[in-house]
Amino acid sequence: MNTLPVDKTAPTLRGFVRVRGAREHNLKNVDVDIPRDALVVFTGVSGSGKSSLAFGTLYAEAQRRYFESVAPYARRLIEQVGVPEVDAIEGLPPAVALQQQRGTPSTRSSVGSVTTLSSLVRMLYSRTGHYPPKQPMLYAEDFSPNTIQGACPTCHGLGRIYEVTEKSMVPDDSLTIRERAIAAWPPAWHGQNLRDILVTLGYDVDTPWRDLPKKDREWILFTDETPTVPVYAGLTPEETRAALKRKLEPSYQGTFTGARRYVLHTFANTQSALMKKRVSQYMVGSACPTCDGKRLKREALSVTFAGLDIAEFSQMPLARVADLLAPIARGEVPAHAVAIDDAILSRRAMRAATERRVAAGGSAHKASPDVRRTPNMSDEKRVAAQRIAEELLERLTTLTDLGLGYLALDRATPTLSSGELQRLRLATQLSSQLFGVVYVLDEPSAGLHPADGEALFAALERLKAAGNSLFVVEHDLGMMRRADWLVDVGPAAGEHGGHVVYSGPPPGLAKVEASETRKHLFATHASATHEPRAPSGWLRLSKITRNNLRELDAAFPLGCFTTVTGVSGSGKSSLVSQALPELVASHLGRAIATDPDDELDPLLAAPTQATGGDIVEGMASIRRLVRVDQKPIGRTPRSNLATYTGLFDHVRKLFAATPAARKRHYDAGRFSFNVAKGRCPTCEGEGFVSVELLFLPMVYAPCSTCHGTRYNAETLAIEWGGRNIAQVLGMTVDTACEFFASEPQVMRALNVLRDIGLGYLRLGQPATELSGGEAQRIKLASELQRAQRGDSLYILDEPTTGLHPADVDRLMTQLQGLVDAGNTVIVVEHDMRVAANSDWVIDIGPGAGDEGGTMVACGTPREVAKAAAGHTAKYLKARL
Repeated sequence: MNTLPVDKTAPTLRGFVRVRGAREHNLKNVDVDIPRDALVVFTGVSGSGKSSLAFGTLYAEAQRRYFESVAPYARRLIEQVGVPEVDAIEGLPPAVALQQQRGTPSTRSSVGSVTTLSSLVRMLYSRTGHYPPKQPMLYAEDFSPNTIQGACPTCHGLGRIYEVTEKSMVPDDSLTIRERAIAAWPPAWHGQNLRDILVTLGYDVDTPWRDLPKKDREWILFTDETPTVPVYAGLTPEETRAALKRKLEPSYQGTFTGARRYVLHTFANTQSALMKKRVSQYMVGSACPTCDGKRLKREALSVTFAGLDIAEFSQMPLARVADLLAPIARGEVPAHAVAIDDAILSRRAMRAATERRVAAGGSAHKASPDVRRTPNMSDEKRVAAQRIAEELLERLTTLTDLGLGYLALDRATPTLSSGELQRLRLATQLSSQLFGVVYVLDEPSAGLHPADGEALFAALERLKAAGNSLFVVEHDLGMMRRADWLVDVGPAAGEHGGHVVYSGPPPGLAKVEASETRKHLFATHASATHEPRAPSGWLRLSKITRNNLRELDAAFPLGCFTTVTGVSGSGKSSLVSQALPELVASHLGRAIATDPDDELDPLLAAPTQATGGDIVEGMASIRRLVRVDQKPIGRTPRSNLATYTGLFDHVRKLFAATPAARKRHYDAGRFSFNVAKGRCPTCEGEGFVSVELLFLPMVYAPCSTCHGTRYNAETLAIEWGGRNIAQVLGMTVDTACEFFASEPQVMRALNVLRDIGLGYLRLGQPATELSGGEAQRIKLASELQRAQRGDSLYILDEPTTGLHPADVDRLMTQLQGLVDAGNTVIVVEHDMRVAANSDWVIDIGPGAGDEGGTMVACGTPREVAKAAAGHTAKYLKARL
């Protein structure tokens, strides 16, 4: 048993949660006592087991106990995390988990819906808005674009309408139909079938599209007729005409589908996200003329509050909304007297409104809303406005305190980072006024500038002061120092972790030699040990316009490591993760690759904003662009670390080369769980089967045939080095490094994975179990395997997310190695240890949203640390 003496000397602790025999994931029969009514931080290197203890054990058990009180038919409607492997837990209150995982992406989900603020705003407009003469009062749901009552009848609440045009379906009219001029038609056999049908119907498929008669072009593209005709596959038009005349037996009967009909039918009915994305590119979108892109019916848009319709109100930054509501909430100014001009609107809202006016043939200039025409409100409306404004202002203050004041209510959740989403949920919990609850948080400081971390800590203290317990999985040293209690898990990752190294007040950890956390938490020396490199040249960007960037000039040193800093929402990602790669890719003559597995409905996605400006110097030194983001490496369990990095290809070849495999004529494909000949026929290579339990949630059980190995018995009979293919997939990277030590092709990937701090992951670990930070480091490891040519630009967005300081050091070694090889590395980062060890630092800000988007400072870390403006300098100075 892993029994640990517990330091219970900390003051004001009024009870403990007692865990006995925790064995979830890599936990080694852990016993630990954790105080309630305290801020408890779980620490340890990545993969040490801290999340298994906090989420996999404590939260899972709290949820299991709650569900025992819920009716069976209701349980299946709620996602459950499973029953933890633990002997006993005593003193555990109800728990709420605030994790960084995002749900199914949908642009109909917004900041307003996640925080429930939109409901209050709709009530504000319904009860206190100014209505045109003789218009009856509308209910709150009439102000929602997601309801039948409120949605614009033309665009159904999308804000955009879509049409399929000749230009969109035939992008190159110099091609013939045989040369696939109709790009919208399906590829492969289906497209050839439609072309063969046209030959039977007598249409010319060998004349350039532009030279065909207009009536022929229109019928082929836009007809709703679906004639069925004989098809003579493989015959020329002349041969086909002869076969028809002689009434020869056709290859088959084919049914014609017009190009527009095919596009619309496929988009509406396909279950394939990839196919839906393909046909959506032939659908041309434009702002809805009925609602001007505001998604609501005209009656709802005619109601104003403080001179704004609800769409304009929802496009304002939250901080500006708070400024508008403050005097109303205090009762100092009635709502009808609140004057608002264009200055209070966000630039995004103003720009969208201007574009809509110009598109409609109006002027690009518009006077401020005339609020004087609003009649005096009745006493009932005045009271209602004040009370709703008070409630809104209270919630908005929490959001702005958490550094989210730059967001707008209508900002779609797929455009938010996981850290922003978690802080939105945290703000919602702060307003819920629950008492006696355990809040389990997953790295709430992720994506936060140190300046924003101060507000986060204040919010957590408010939750604790309200009588709740806070169990926080965290790598931030500042959060550790402010904790009431530390639970350090380790000492290392994977099989070498799973022990509670220390449990007690933070100062006590200084005496625990085995702790990796101790070395960084109590370090007395400065973290900057790097001497800045001299640039080999400069990559200069001029007049960049994107989101809140306005004609920004920026220069990145080539052959150097550059860190771009700034508070959350300052414009860092707009510059580095959006504008920079788009412009570089354009100069290289390549399009930015999109994620083929993206589940977001392409027609619900907001139109991509174009980047203004250009690169004016430095592209001659760049031959290749590499973006390493935190998107998943796959969306199904069939994608894993081994398949993504390519090492599984080499492993399968080793198995196929064994005498036993050669004797049975097994090739490398036999050892893939995605190929029928090698996988288990019962679960088809999944390793598990789903069991429907009527009113209970669906249960996933190991396959009774292969017992979770994914392969059939004949495949598992082949061994290499005494292990079968399933056992190899079950190995961690560290174990595999010992097992494949004599195989250089396999070791190339394994060594990099280990060096980058992923030695604890299993080779067959499904992509669905990986965090965003782990996925990003796997992508980086795949890239580091390549031979370095010294002419690549690497762009990474917060690569230290989810990393313990010890793992950050390992990552930095790898990234600095890329620069030493002659490449250029640019990272968006909040970790001041990374900034301090950079060659160059660019600070964007000074604030967020409209208050950011400018160059605050740039130079070596020491030069930026001396800057008078911005929020970065003082935190960077502490690291030098």
